[in-house]
Formats: sequence, structure tokens, C-alpha cells
Amino acid sequence: MSNISVLAQNLKSSEIIKIAFEVNELKRKGEDIANLTIGDFDSNIYPIPDELKQGIIDAYNANLTNYPTADGVLSLRESISTFLKEKLDLTYGLDEILISGGSRPLIYATYLTIVDKGDKVIYPAPSWNNNHYCDMLGVEGIAVQTTAENNFMPTAADLKPFVKDAVLLALCSPLNPTGTMFSKNDLEEICDLVIEENKSRKEGQKPLYILYDQIYAQLTFGEHVHVDPVSLRPELKDYVIFIDGASKCFAATGVRVGWSFGPANIIERMKGIVGHMGAWAPKPEQVATSVFLKDLTSVDTYLDHFKDRIQKSLDTLYKGFNDLKAEGFAVDAIEPMGAIYLTVRINCIGKSTEEGEILDDSHKLNSYLIKEAKVALVPFSAFGTTEDEGWFRASVGASSFDDINAMIPRLKSALTKLK
Repeated sequence: MSNISVLAQNLKSSEIIKIAFEVNELKRKGEDIANLTIGDFDSNIYPIPDELKQGIIDAYNANLTNYPTADGVLSLRESISTFLKEKLDLTYGLDEILISGGSRPLIYATYLTIVDKGDKVIYPAPSWNNNHYCDMLGVEGIAVQTTAENNFMPTAADLKPFVKDAVLLALCSPLNPTGTMFSKNDLEEICDLVIEENKSRKEGQKPLYILYDQIYAQLTFGEHVHVDPVSLRPELKDYVIFIDGASKCFAATGVRVGWSFGPANIIERMKGIVGHMGAWAPKPEQVATSVFLKDLTSVDTYLDHFKDRIQKSLDTLYKGFNDLKAEGFAVDAIEPMGAIYLTVRINCIGKSTEEGEILDDSHKLNSYLIKEAKVALVPFSAFGTTEDEGWFRASVGASSFDDINAMIPRLKSALTKLK
């Protein structure tokens, strides 16, 4: 295949998309499957806010369909600046905010702005897509393995052996794929590690930046509180690039409005990269989002109702796994803290089916569950983990509460059949 690039030849496809194909094929044949794979929402179950929807329609009717400005329409950046102050007590000016078509181009632009080929990037495993960005850019990606004992969140002790000469530390909280979050103490220790590392660097050497993905910051549950590096350690403000947006907190994944904020010099370079990619958010959606974010009463009303429904589904799934565990099945789950994900374990690797097939890895186990329990999950191996211990991500955004509730007995039946 010498007629195409080395990148194209070696690019790894998404395991989530592979699983989705298997699920969609069975659905096409009439199977009713609880699809807990995709980090998205069924928009018939979780529609976007009415005010945002109407604002988008109004903007199209007003013919606001030309190019937006390269860094995002001014009114949206103004609304985001105010929203960040009101919601997170973070102060960022208009030249420190950048808009794009969802958050993914902003993550990629952060990599492209900071990282050169051969540089070292560190990120926890499991985490979403960092391994692919490292592969695409030819950088040295260090996947730092985390543990269930710390809710699969990295600690300073986990990261410390790898920070020397690294230029980017990619973090996410609440974390995709686990639905768990940093505690204040754990994130403070990581911040102090970065501060100490940067103080040790020679003049002219790249600092260690933090990419902080907080796209799920508004989706936290119970007593769990979102924390961020700049609030905890203001001296890190010149070294943290935040990733955020409307996609998850307003069930607006298809609306494609994401925002990044951080040091003005970094944001300015990212603006050029996003511009060359043409990865702008559509102007009508930007204008509508700017209006909606100013209406904090509507924002809070939507979030309260939305979070209640997401938490109900997560809690039901969590209880279902705990009930199975109490009955002696080899399953486990970690308390949902934020986002739309539950970390579950189905510790059946090595067992055999009634037909004699050995389920010797998480992919075979997952395929068995799709066929027998009519439920689809994503193995943690899709997120960079090296140990195959039967941990999976379960996403509740594309399934109804009733679908999730009905799936538990099917899972029990499928597990009972294993030997």
C-alpha cells in the first residue's frame, strides 16, 4: 500500500465503531439490544433544551448562515466568559476563548499547537482517544495505567515517573470512560507535581502543559463536586488548556458547539489550526447557544431535569450490578459520580459458553453478551488499558430507563449459562 501515507496505513480504527457495527447489524435483523456503547444521546429520549432548539430555528430564519469569525462569534465568546464566571468561578477574557465544531477539533488543535513529533505526552488509561491522537502525530504517548482502587483516576504517584521532559499531560474529569472524578486532594497533588516539574526546566525548554477536558463538568451527581487545576492552583493558568462545550451537558452532540479556553498565546495558535481545518461551529448554532447560555434560569432548569434522568438510569444500572454481585455473580461496578457512564466489571474471562467457546478476552465476552444478554458494552481495552480484567464502559445516554431496567434479567440469564 505504498500509494497511501504511512499515517493512513497504520491508523487504528475505533473499537467503539466496530462494536456499534455489530450492534447495528443485529438491530437490522430485528434484535432489541440495549446499546450501552456510544457516548451519545438518543435525541428522542434526551432532546436538547427547547429554548436552544428555538434559538437555532430563529437564527436560520434570520439567514445567519454565512461564515462565523475564526475564533467564534463575539456574542458566544461573551456568553461563555460570563457562564464560566457564574458556574465555575473562572475568569477568562474574549481573547482566551475559542469556538469550534464540537470539542474534538479543540483537543486535536491543542495537540497540534503544543506537541512536536517525538515529544512525550502522558495520559491515563483508560481515557478517550489520547492514544489515537498520539499515533496520528507520531509522538511518544505514555499510557499511565490506573487502578480500580482509585476509581481509575490517575494520582500524582502514578504520573510522577513519567513527567520528566513530557510536554503535555492530558486529563479529563468527569472521566470518559469511567464516569468517575478527581477528588480535590488528588488533583491538587497532580497540580503541585506539574508546578514542581516546570520549575525544574531550563530556559527555552517547553513547559509541561495540562489539557483539561471538562466536557462533563455540569453533569455531576450527589455530593461529588467538579474541580479544576486553575481554581486549585491559579499559578497554573498559563499552562492549562480547557476543553468544554454544549455537547454533553445539553445533550447537544449533533449541534456541534464546543469551546476551549486557556492562555491567549496558545488559543491564538489554536485558532489558526482550527481555521485551516475549517472546523468551525455553524453560525446559527453559535448564535443560539450564546442566547441560551445567558438565560441561567433556563440552563439550570434543564440541567436539573436532565441530570435527574441520567442519574436514575445510572443508579438503576449500578444497583442491578450490585444485586447480581450479592447473588454471587462475578460482577462489580463503581459508584457513578458524573458524566453518562458507569464502570462495570464482568469477571468472566476464561469461562466457556454452552457451545464450548472459551471467552478468553473481553472482546469475545462482549460479543457473547450482545448475542445472549442483548446488551452491548465497551471494553476498557478500547481506551488504552493493557490489563484484560473484564472492565467495561456502560453509557446510558442512548437507552431509556426501561431498556436498562429490562436488561438486568437478561444479563443474569446469560451469566448463568457460562461454565
